[in-house]
Amino acid sequence: MKTEISKTGKIASWVIAGSLAALFLYSATGKLFLHPEQMEQLKLGDWRVIIALGEITSSLLFLFPKTNEYGTLLLSSYMGGAIIIHMTYGMSIGMPVVVLILVWLVGFLRNPDLFTIK
Repeated sequence: MKTEISKTGKIASWVIAGSLAALFLYSATGKLFLHPEQMEQLKLGDWRVIIALGEITSSLLFLFPKTNEYGTLLLSSYMGGAIIIHMTYGMSIGMPVVVLILVWLVGFLRNPDLFTIK
């Protein structure tokens, strides 16, 4: 059974999804070009290109409604890894947790049946 979302829910999901996609694309740009030394400090310098490409792919899948479910799952995994890295290096987990909750919110707004057991 397909659950229909309200017009307000659709608008909210597009605004949040667009904001999150912009955030992830900016983050990936930083990893690639702006601040690669940050990845070196986290001892992830050898992986920064792969991480950035995964972030770009996941955020684009997340942005478009037909592939939003896959993007939601990939970004959830990505943010889980970010939370672990932040915990490992004693950094605040506040921002990655908020971003993860917003990813789930958009996933639910766009696909209300995403979290139901079938």
